[in-house]
Amino acid sequence: MTASNRLQQIEAMLHDEPNDPELRYMLAMEHASGGNDAEAVRCFQDLIARCPDYPPAYHQGGRTLVRLNRIAEAREMLGKGIPAALKSNNQHAAGEMQELLDSLE
Repeated sequence: MTASNRLQQIEAMLHDEPNDPELRYMLAMEHASGGNDAEAVRCFQDLIARCPDYPPAYHQGGRTLVRLNRIAEAREMLGKGIPAALKSNNQHAAGEMQELLDSLE
C-alpha cells in the first residue's frame, strides 16, 4: 500500500470516527513518515486540542517540531506533555519527553 493510499484510508476512517485519538495519531505519523513535518505538526496540534490527555501526541509532536527547527514550540509542547503523561501514570512517556526537553537546552 502506498503512503497516499494509507493517508486516504486513515482519513476515511476519521470521517466515521473524528475523535478517535489513535486514528488522529496514525494520520500525524503518516505525514511525518512521508516527510511532511509541517502537516504532521498540524495533525499533532489538532489531536492535542481534541484529546489533551494523549501523551504520544506531545512526544512525537515535539520531535517533529525539533526537525522543523521550531525549538521554542517544541519546548512548549513537551512542557505540556510531561504533566499530561504523569497525569495518566505514563512515567515512560514523561521520561522520554523530559530527555528530549533536556537535550534542547
